[in-house]
Amino acid sequence: MRKPLTLLIVTLLLSSTAFAQGRFEHRIPQRGPARAVAHAGAHGEAGPPHVDERGRWIGHETGRGDRHFVLEHPWAHGRFTGGFGPRHVFRLVGGGCDRFWFDSFAFEVSPYEAGLGFCDGWLWNRDSVVIYEDPDHVGWYLAYNTRLGRYLHVEYLGGR
Repeated sequence: MRKPLTLLIVTLLLSSTAFAQGRFEHRIPQRGPARAVAHAGAHGEAGPPHVDERGRWIGHETGRGDRHFVLEHPWAHGRFTGGFGPRHVFRLVGGGCDRFWFDSFAFEVSPYEAGLGFCDGWLWNRDSVVIYEDPDHVGWYLAYNTRLGRYLHVEYLGGR
């Protein structure tokens, strides 16, 4: 009886330590969101954009007509070529809520989402992100934070 109890206590201590250090990772979605069918409620009604436990991209229902994600010059700095989806996990190495970078790639966070505080809690010098193409908003990508299970609309700025 003592051995299983000790094993349980050690397991709980190790998992709580990893969680406290921010190493808890959410399940990485296999693909980005599907194209929105219709305009739902206002962006942000369900809190920061996130992927729920069933793999649904919450906060990405506004569709192509969302004026917050219209770029005057889509892909002005070229297109991101570093890879998309769960096989391409990148570690952030710097930046902040306005822009960030990893490897030789730089991105700007949507001013609309930054203004709503959707990037609060991101660790810009160590979080892992996965990039997805945005099927609804021309010129935008989605940066999914594996630790938080949340994502942001980002514009590619090219190589640093």
